[in-house]
Amino acid sequence: MSSVDDTSSSVPVTPIVKGLLAINIALFLLELSRPEALIGYFALWPLGAGVETGFPAQSPGFEPWQLVSYAFLHGSWMHLFFNMYALWLFGVPMERTWGSGRFLVFYLVCVVGAGLTQLLAAYYSGGAYPTIGASGGVFGILLAFGMTYPDVRLMLLFPPMILRAKWFVILYGGVELLFGITGTQSSVAHFAHLGGMLFGYLLIRYWRSGSRA
Repeated sequence: MSSVDDTSSSVPVTPIVKGLLAINIALFLLELSRPEALIGYFALWPLGAGVETGFPAQSPGFEPWQLVSYAFLHGSWMHLFFNMYALWLFGVPMERTWGSGRFLVFYLVCVVGAGLTQLLAAYYSGGAYPTIGASGGVFGILLAFGMTYPDVRLMLLFPPMILRAKWFVILYGGVELLFGITGTQSSVAHFAHLGGMLFGYLLIRYWRSGSRA
């Protein structure tokens, strides 16, 4: 997927996006050599999960820091690539629009919101597996991009078509909701993605209401 209109691909990488890319890549390389330690302590574990789940004994189960740390771990090179590509594609124009400070706040709120949503979903489903990946924050940024640049055209690869950003966000959110409800691709944290979008939407609405006061 790429942007047809000139919004991100022609500009340098912005400071916060560059930092997030560097941290994610560095931690993934570390994860390759110490997967049990990093997943055990820094993935997002469901409430009440611990060593009885069959994962490494050094896992403490859920800890508050995991609501942020899980977003800097990834399960494969492909997982990392797609998240970082989307972070670059949509994050650069949003950081240029908002400024670095507001962009970082938004990203972290989406990450934590996605984590809280995933904890709730895991609690009701009885899941005992940890969650990793930056997708919650990325989905929040995707929503922000669609709300800020609704008419920017995006070139999709699968299927090959051009779609305006606002319709892309609605379509993607609907697919995630359908997959989450039906249990399709159960290894993917669909409700975390939706949580990132929800918390991102609420924060944007809060900011916009404040600017009109």
